[in-house]
Amino acid sequence: MRVAIVRREPKVAFSMDVYADNLIAGLKVVHPDWEIIEIAPEPWSDDLENLWHSGNPLKKYYERFYNHPRTVNQIDADLFHIIDHTNAHVAYGLKKSGKSVVVTCHDLVQYVYPEILKDQSRFPAVSMAVWQHSVRGIAAADGAIAISSNTAQDVSKWLNVAPNKVAVVLNGVDPSFRILEPQIVADWRAKYLESTEEICLLNVGSNHQRKNIETVLKVVKELATQNIPVRLWKLGDEFNAEQQQFIDANNLTRHISLLGKPNHQELIQFYNAADILLAPSLYEGFGLTILEAMGCGTPTITSNVSSLPEVAGDAAILVEPMDVAAMVRAIKQIKTDANYRQDLIDKGLTRVKEFSWQKTAEQTASFYQQIVNRQAKVSV
Repeated sequence: MRVAIVRREPKVAFSMDVYADNLIAGLKVVHPDWEIIEIAPEPWSDDLENLWHSGNPLKKYYERFYNHPRTVNQIDADLFHIIDHTNAHVAYGLKKSGKSVVVTCHDLVQYVYPEILKDQSRFPAVSMAVWQHSVRGIAAADGAIAISSNTAQDVSKWLNVAPNKVAVVLNGVDPSFRILEPQIVADWRAKYLESTEEICLLNVGSNHQRKNIETVLKVVKELATQNIPVRLWKLGDEFNAEQQQFIDANNLTRHISLLGKPNHQELIQFYNAADILLAPSLYEGFGLTILEAMGCGTPTITSNVSSLPEVAGDAAILVEPMDVAAMVRAIKQIKTDANYRQDLIDKGLTRVKEFSWQKTAEQTASFYQQIVNRQAKVSV
């Protein structure tokens, strides 16, 4: 089989690169006889690190909605896999040409929280209309892959796609997220903590509303109010204006280390060195950081909403996403009860073994075959 993987723009969405890279590597292992080709839009700016917010907007729309779909349509393949739902508009032209198309949907957060576009776009209404046009391409495709059951339900609900056209294929986790040698961890903690007494909380990702960073900051405030030494390691995006205002108003700067976007090995060290991953998101299509933390032996506190319970199983503490008191209680119990902490670590290490990119690739390849066989029967 000849499969065309339709990728995102380079460096625009790191998580999409992780998904595509690992899926392609897995497909080549489980089906070495298949030919896998890759294609991505041409960058519309020389500033690749800030591609989404830079360059000529007219060129961006030209590349994304005209040139890229046209180029993809010229490729000869048995099946096209669009690996990001925000590029699903490419499916329209492919289906007009009678080609087999699969789209992976990672989340439909803009339907659930449309206000997130307010801080991401100068023209939110236009951005929402363009986004909706793109994701509706999922309904035009022959099938969709959802990275969680929760996302599959959203695809059926918001896009009116029949459930039998949606396959749930969970993400894998890179085995490099593992427990490191104690001395490496001790050295990392010494480098980034002011005191060995500090409880180190880790939060990884963006500062979008759905990430619920405000609640994380309220947890830090409550622990500090109780005179409990606490340190928040914030990896990823910088705080927005409202979050920074809360930090300043409550004198939390001395409890927070804003550490930017570490490389892969540094991220593994941060996971290992933290006492707890605190990830009380309001909505996640999957929640990969939970598995990464578990692989590194880091106890995890996360929300009991969207896909998070599905990913965490019984290996994390699940709380209402706005319940600051419950999070504080859980943090204190993890810190003071060694047996409880070790039980969470053990459950996490067991849980993460259920997720591998090879398993993801096997299930994805099986879905490809279903689509191609179904199309072959239709054409007879």
